[in-house]
Amino acid sequence: MYEGVVQDLIDELGRLPGVGPKSAQRIAFHVLAADPTDIRRLVDALTQVKARVRFCVTCGNVAEDEQCRICRDPRRDPTVLCVVEEPKDVVAIEKTREFRGRYHVLGGAISPMDGIGPDDLRTRELMVRLADGAVTEVIIATDPNLEGEATATYLARLLGPMGLRVTRLASGLPVGGDLEYADEITLGRAFEGRRLLDV
Repeated sequence: MYEGVVQDLIDELGRLPGVGPKSAQRIAFHVLAADPTDIRRLVDALTQVKARVRFCVTCGNVAEDEQCRICRDPRRDPTVLCVVEEPKDVVAIEKTREFRGRYHVLGGAISPMDGIGPDDLRTRELMVRLADGAVTEVIIATDPNLEGEATATYLARLLGPMGLRVTRLASGLPVGGDLEYADEITLGRAFEGRRLLDV
């Protein structure tokens, strides 16, 4: 326990996701030892992000304008929509350079344990986007965990009657992984998603 503002800083840092008490303490002491110019830049960045960043009115991704850069890009395929949980998932998929369609960010996943149901997500907005018939395929790219699977199942049932092609990202063994360390769900998915080898 430290005095006054140092402990206040540690407490506030500890409230950030993924930052435990030890990490919060390390960060706080780094801030104390850092050059004042560096701290001013950090404060400015935090202030600017809260003042300027919002969520895209179309897809829910982070944006500085009404729409994000992906929704404004006329080169993106408007017939394919990839549904993800969070904006960080958009970044992960964009890094692959494999997907050229558009996105829809749900803002989370169904989690009864946390009191999050379908109505707490951006499912109504998704249905509005699909109403005009421009989208022919919806790729569900929720996390391969219990909440992500529940969300994917819910969406598949919701979208099935619309006559859309509803697909789910394949999941299975990571490159460089060892079979002995894979859990049974991951290994089962790898068997389900097996494919022919071209030789």
